[in-house]
Amino acid sequence: MEQHIVKLQSVTPVTHDVKRFRFDKPEGYRFSPGQATEIAINLPGWENERRPFTFTSLNDDPFLEFTIKGYHAHNGVTHQLHQLKEGDELIIHDVWGAIEYKGPGYFIAGGAGITPFLAILRQLKKDGIIAGSALFFSNKKAEDIIYEDELRDILGQDAHFILTREEKPGYGYARIDETFLKQHVSDFDQYFYVCGPDPMIAEVNGVLEKLGAKAEVLVFEK
Repeated sequence: MEQHIVKLQSVTPVTHDVKRFRFDKPEGYRFSPGQATEIAINLPGWENERRPFTFTSLNDDPFLEFTIKGYHAHNGVTHQLHQLKEGDELIIHDVWGAIEYKGPGYFIAGGAGITPFLAILRQLKKDGIIAGSALFFSNKKAEDIIYEDELRDILGQDAHFILTREEKPGYGYARIDETFLKQHVSDFDQYFYVCGPDPMIAEVNGVLEKLGAKAEVLVFEK
């Protein structure tokens, strides 16, 4: 089993409860945009507390980047991660994940579920093949949106931000349900990339299949 100890280069706030972490990258360590690894904090008592996180860097970047929401209601892994400082260490493991780019389509994300799509969309932008992709990104409030400015820059008018607990000019106010998808999707033969809380994934995939999307065009972590 692959295992590396990597040192934290920098930590940067992204939103009120999300931070960007950049770590040293082991030589020869490779992944595809959308993939993940299990990480643990290299501190006494935390070395075996492994949790899955998606890479938000690109494979060609000289660092590994994770964009992680902190859940501070209890003293868990994400709370501890948000206490890390430059020079602290993580233990990273094998690369895995079923979310990978297969072709143009709709990216449907809820909250921190945007993370697998960040590397994919960044790579498409870098390669000049972003055309034909659209994003529906659902959050409770505008302050919760991760990398909003960058996503608008990547996708332009094809970046759609939907809020569920706040009405605000420039944002949709809805749930991504059957009514929403009927209104905003014209072609159910394209790929649909879906990531978010498990109930959301199940609901969205069920609606997409009901509306005519075949199982083979639904890309999500099973």
